Formats: sequence, C-alpha cells, structure tokens
Amino acid sequence: MFKQILLTGALLALVPSALAQNASQIQSVQSGHSCSGCNLFQADLSYRDIPGVDLSGSRLRQADLSVSTMNNSDFESANLSVANLFAGRFTSSNFRSADLSEAYLVGGYFGGADFTGANLTHTNLSGADMATAKGLTQSQLDRACGDEYTVLPKPLRIPACRPH
Repeated sequence: MFKQILLTGALLALVPSALAQNASQIQSVQSGHSCSGCNLFQADLSYRDIPGVDLSGSRLRQADLSVSTMNNSDFESANLSVANLFAGRFTSSNFRSADLSEAYLVGGYFGGADFTGANLTHTNLSGADMATAKGLTQSQLDRACGDEYTVLPKPLRIPACRPH
C-alpha cells in the first residue's frame, strides 16, 4: 500500500510539468517566430505585432493576445480556450477547427479570418468585427454571445451576452 501511494504521488508530481508552459517556446513566439504544436499555455503575447506566425496545433489556453496584431497567422486546430484576444487584429488569419471556447474576442478585428469548424462555445464576440469572416455558421454563433456592436456576415446573428 505504501509503495502504491508513493508511486501515485510521484506520477502526480510529473503531471503539472507536462502541462506547464514552455518558456523558451513562448519567448520564441514573442520574438516573432512560428511555433506549430507548441505549449504556449498562459503565454503573454499582448501588444505584439507578429504577422504571419504559424501557431497551428499549439496550446494557447488562457493566453493573452490582447491588443496584438497577428494578421495572416495560422491558428488551425490550436487550443485558444479561455484566451484573451481583446481588441486584437487577426486579418485573414486561420482559425479552422480551433478551440475558442470561453475565449474573449471583444472588440477584435477578424476581416477575412476563417472560422470553419471552430468551437465558439461561450465565446464573447461583443464589438468584434467579423463582417468578412469566412466559415461562420449560425450553429457556431448560437453557442457564442455578442452585442449590438458585433458585426457579422449577413444574415447571421448572435445572441446577446448576459451579465454575470
């Protein structure tokens, strides 16, 4: 029994390090380098101009991309759940099959961005400009929320966010 408890404790001690962010990968992206499939958990990429970066398949859960410019960037199949994209510019970026659940896209610009198959469950799109975004469906938007300032391709609509 004691051996089993020790083994369980040792295994649990390894779990956080396997899920923790990778500081060198974050620093590389902050410098403008692509990092496909990287662990960028809780990365601070705010206020950065990083156009054309490839972060496809990366873990960006709880990352801060607020007020950043990441035009023509690739986030395909990336985990952006609970990420902050407030007031960011993502012109022609690829969000195909990305997990944006519970993300904060308030006031962002997504002209020409591709959201085909993206998970927008509980995503806040208040004030976001998605007028020329591609791949958006009513089903995706029904699981998200926005406000009267959210701009969508016609005839799509979005439910209003409810105050907490």
